[in-house]
Amino acid sequence: MIKVVEIAVSVSKNFHKVPLPIKKKLFTWVAAVEERGLNEVKKTPGYHDEPLKGDRKGQRSIRLNKQWRAIYRVINKKIEFVLIEEVTPHDY
Repeated sequence: MIKVVEIAVSVSKNFHKVPLPIKKKLFTWVAAVEERGLNEVKKTPGYHDEPLKGDRKGQRSIRLNKQWRAIYRVINKKIEFVLIEEVTPHDY
């Protein structure tokens, strides 16, 4: 069961730019993973945990709201956040 979460150095350098409500949602996700494990938290529909494709194959993302998402990968039974990004609206 995966319960260890780490933040990559590249993420922590820019973490001050992330709005407080987004940080709180991320920390809520981390706390849930540490308590219940990644496989259980993945089932939570509000996070939209999904595998990525293309250049980010092997990584997963969670949605922190409509505008922000966090990208992570699992390495040696640890979760490592590699990016927290603001997503621009797509043209439909």
